[in-house]
Amino acid sequence: MKIVSNYNNIENDLYDVMHMFYPDLKIDENVPILNHTYTRDKDIVTNKYEIVDKFENFNFEESKQICCAQDILDEKRQIKRSIKLSLYKMLSNHFSKNMPWGSLTGIRPTKIGYDLLKQGIEPHMLKEALMENFLVREDKAKLVSTVIQNQKCIIRNDKLVDLYINIPFCPTRCNYCSFISCEYDKVKTIMPEYLSALIKEINATKKIIFDNSYVLRTIYIGGGTPTVLSSEELDMLLSNLNYPVSEFTVECGRPDTISKEKLDVLKKHNVTRISINPQTFNDSTLKRIGRKHTVKDVLIAYKTALPYEFVINMDLIAGLPNETLKGFKKSIDTAIELAPDNITVHTLSRKNGSLYANDNTVNNTTEKMIAYASETLHKNGYKPYYLYRQKNQMQGQENVGYYREKVCFFNVDSMEECISILACGANAISKRVYNLDNKIERIANVKDVKEYIKRIDELIEKKKNLFS
Repeated sequence: MKIVSNYNNIENDLYDVMHMFYPDLKIDENVPILNHTYTRDKDIVTNKYEIVDKFENFNFEESKQICCAQDILDEKRQIKRSIKLSLYKMLSNHFSKNMPWGSLTGIRPTKIGYDLLKQGIEPHMLKEALMENFLVREDKAKLVSTVIQNQKCIIRNDKLVDLYINIPFCPTRCNYCSFISCEYDKVKTIMPEYLSALIKEINATKKIIFDNSYVLRTIYIGGGTPTVLSSEELDMLLSNLNYPVSEFTVECGRPDTISKEKLDVLKKHNVTRISINPQTFNDSTLKRIGRKHTVKDVLIAYKTALPYEFVINMDLIAGLPNETLKGFKKSIDTAIELAPDNITVHTLSRKNGSLYANDNTVNNTTEKMIAYASETLHKNGYKPYYLYRQKNQMQGQENVGYYREKVCFFNVDSMEECISILACGANAISKRVYNLDNKIERIANVKDVKEYIKRIDELIEKKKNLFS
């Protein structure tokens, strides 16, 4: 679609709203054409829209007051939100279609919630404020309010940091995945070099933490599937991570990579939290999405891990191709029966770089799946504690982490961007949070594994400059 606006750098935001109603169109196509005109008279902003489609033209105009802006950035934020909201109203009215998250298109609805609280909205009125100001549906607005209530672990301290280690390899690539750099078999010959470079970066990062008097809150090893490494490789890696932290997580993810020997290594190095991710408890779906394991493998891995007393998370995905509502309900019910400490329910996203990127097939029961998960988990004592969204998610839904007693600190820290993250490994992104200045700076390590090994000294130097 073609977008023309006289307001600087708003085209991508307008495209995100348009894409909710024209999901099959790309940004470089000429139709429909959206013309947007922005004008301002003192504190009143007016947005005019015209859409020229192949078959029809329609337009909309709305004026809105910008009030009580705290600074220039807050004013720009309010203007941008008014522009998106007006466009959403036009499209929603024209197509007689309401989206579950209204005009919100960003990945973190809770950020909007926290912004409203800072502006003076009382916590008990947050749901109503989201519904009124962004046309968020009542159940989703309530979800944001509940998640924020459950995020009591948030600490905003610029000297507190998390350490993230990336192992961007898996046994095979799942059809929905865009995260991993490559499959393990394709890089196992250079794995010693990768681990050597990674450990060098870890040790340099530890020095940054010491030299700058940072306090390490959590360690999180993710990917990919970190347990694709052998028990010996895991032992070598974890030997360099001997910090006493509040939480030490290792994503085990794929049950076909979990063994007693590897769990012994994790326990030896004081890991406190792991994930075992079935994604679905239906063998036919597992095969269809490219997972090289069975439901039985998940059950065996879970039973093997229980005696170690890790906090265990399980991931499930709603909206998988050809998965029925009945099949998804079975997955939720099975997970609840197993009773892990945390259950994360994702909505399938057609991510760029995944095999599903150009598949426009929609699982029309996804919204019912998410509703069933929320209701059933709540009835069984699970509470939502972190929330995020991605582009191209089935039926405009979201990803939610649920807990019974223990939240994952790292998930909250990273999603709410309240604590800096020093990240090591190929494709890892470090993030320095300046809470007092309300500012965040990021640097990304290169994605290619060979490039990462080759440029490790350069990447370490960039991290030193960011965190010193």
